[in-house]
This record gives sequence, structure tokens and C-alpha cells, in this order.
Amino acid sequence: MAKIIFNEDEEVIIPNGELIKEYCENVGIPFACEEGICGTCVIEVEEGGENLTDFTQEEIDFLGEQDISEEGCERLACQCKIKSGTVRVRF
Repeated sequence: MAKIIFNEDEEVIIPNGELIKEYCENVGIPFACEEGICGTCVIEVEEGGENLTDFTQEEIDFLGEQDISEEGCERLACQCKIKSGTVRVRF
């Protein structure tokens, strides 16, 4: 099992390999297109970015090239899966 910590105060346990979209939506992250085109669901990864899957082409197209393990990296919540471990995000 993996864990996402939202805005330093809400923790959610997620099965490894699971899309994070549903869990993000449950804590109030807005979604619109859900296809990685609109950017409504942008999250900032504060820690543990290496525990998310690699950037999808949709994320690269929208956000540009970023270092997945860099603090402050932006991701599209509709595109990410959590591999394992803990990820801390801000929205």
C-alpha cells in the first residue's frame, strides 16, 4: 500500500499501482476533462515524486519537461499512478 499526504493534513492510503484521480477528487481537487488537456487538476509534488509513474505525454505537452524527483514538480492528477511509498502534494 502507498500513501498520499494532501496539504500536510490529510492522509489517504492507496493500493500500489492505482490511479490517484479518485483520491484527489475526494479531497477537493477539481477535475474537468480528465484527459490531461485542460490542466484543472494540477498538483504540486512536494516530496516523493519518484513514487509516481513517469510523466505521460499529456503531462509533458501541458506542463513541459520536469524532473520527476524535484521538489515542487507539477503533475496532472488525472494522469498519475502511485507506484509505492509516500507522496506529499499541495493543491
